[in-house]
Amino acid sequence: MSFDSELNAARPPAVVALISALDRLEETIDMENAAFEERGALDLVEINRRKSRALLELSRVARGLPDQLDAATAGRLARLKAKLDRNQYVIALRIAAAREVGAILDRALAEAESDGTYSAHSAQAARAGAGA
Repeated sequence: MSFDSELNAARPPAVVALISALDRLEETIDMENAAFEERGALDLVEINRRKSRALLELSRVARGLPDQLDAATAGRLARLKAKLDRNQYVIALRIAAAREVGAILDRALAEAESDGTYSAHSAQAARAGAGA
């Protein structure tokens, strides 16, 4: 019997289920972080499906957890929190970059479509010329 098997045998079933759910969620978060950081291909629909399933699974498992978790399980939760913090940071960077690219494209389109006829500067010049 391996150390993990012995440890799981001593844990309440809800904690064993929690560890299993954490394993799957960590795998998903690691995959997403790696793809974002390496600018690799990523199936966002699949990642979101997996995250949603993990959230549902964790919420179900949480109902049966004991009031106190053993140190190893608490450590797993802390490790997951660190990975989720990194995931949030990486996603925020991607969103900021997408917004910046969108703003650049908006400006470029506005400049390309405008011949200056209706710009604020042209309107002021027209008003100044009309009053003279």
